[in-house]
Amino acid sequence: MKRNNLDICADILRVSRGGAKKTHLVYKANLNFNIVKKYITGLTESGLLEKNGERFYVTEEGKLFIDRYDKLSSPFHVI
Repeated sequence: MKRNNLDICADILRVSRGGAKKTHLVYKANLNFNIVKKYITGLTESGLLEKNGERFYVTEEGKLFIDRYDKLSSPFHVI
């Protein structure tokens, strides 16, 4: 099944929880460098991801995004 943009954002943020270099994001999120670069830019500008040195870290707001996204995408969630 193809992932949507929110799935990819959540994957990148999950990988970044303990800090991750761009190469690590590429392999763990199963994306290419150009795609990861686009998402990193958007997530950073949105305040969900931050860069410290060579590593990217999920922000507190990013952690909230992951929690809410997981709840909404749960198969047991009823709207």
